[in-house]
Amino acid sequence: MNDLSPTVSIVIPTYNRCDRLQRVLAALAKQTYPHTSFEVVIVSDGSTDGTAAFCQYAQTPFHLQFIQQANAGPAAARNRGVAAARGTIILFLDDDVVPAPNLIAEHMRLHSECERRIVLGPMLTPPDARLSPWVAWEQAMLEKQYRAMTSGIWPATARQFYTGNTSLARQLVLAAGGFDERFRRAEDIELAYRLNKLGVEFVFAPQAIGYHYADRSFTSWLATPYAYGRNDIIFGREQQVDLLGFVRREFAQRNQLTRWLVWVLLDRPRASALVLSILPRLALLAHRLFGERGSRPIYSAIFNLRYYQGVADELGGRDRFFAMPTIVEATQP
Repeated sequence: MNDLSPTVSIVIPTYNRCDRLQRVLAALAKQTYPHTSFEVVIVSDGSTDGTAAFCQYAQTPFHLQFIQQANAGPAAARNRGVAAARGTIILFLDDDVVPAPNLIAEHMRLHSECERRIVLGPMLTPPDARLSPWVAWEQAMLEKQYRAMTSGIWPATARQFYTGNTSLARQLVLAAGGFDERFRRAEDIELAYRLNKLGVEFVFAPQAIGYHYADRSFTSWLATPYAYGRNDIIFGREQQVDLLGFVRREFAQRNQLTRWLVWVLLDRPRASALVLSILPRLALLAHRLFGERGSRPIYSAIFNLRYYQGVADELGGRDRFFAMPTIVEATQP
């Protein structure tokens, strides 16, 4: 154990992913950044798969802290990790994001240039991963964002604050009040809006690569956009951010299939349930016949439909959703 305080604390929340966590720790042991200058803080969010026993006996070249808590969600786990961290910089990693050897060094290089900076690293598809079609779609959408930021089409913003691979000063997390533990999805984006009010700079670091070994059921994947839709309205209302404007602009840019599905299916649960039972089967068939290019438009339609259903439900229903001016214009023939 190193008695000196580390420069950076890597906070990893985990829940019943001991095998994946072992891969992440093995990759951290191969970092080019000095092992004596970073620590790893693992917060087990009620794991029952032997995570505690593994961490207790793990031999690592860096200082490893292990914290066990009752299941309370990733926001609570990250807050516990930040509270225990000794480094001046917090680097958040997920337990399924395997860092490339220079990940920490690249994060720290960018922090050395500016103190009030939030560094966002990519979570790329591993070359050896076998992803389910819906997760492959999600990864493709992430990598589309990364290409846009790298080429300068988009700037890095609070909406890219994904805590699978991102870093910032510990004092900034504390000044913003930490993660809001009410939210179990998009809790990182909610924190980012509060961080943005502190006058921070968001920077994308394409060389701070993490490889995302993502694995989630279709049911879990389908629940995500609905929660994001509801939370966007909640965040906008509570943080006084113009997310309604964002929703309007994004909807106007969606393809005709998505806009038509939203127009037909909002507040029509039976029709929506029928369509959402058919589209996933069509997506799997298209994936078998044509690969990712065949299934991608269908998964996009499913994801966006569920997102806008979440938005509409939080707004108060179909009428309020379509009362937004840009929405009306986008759905007119």
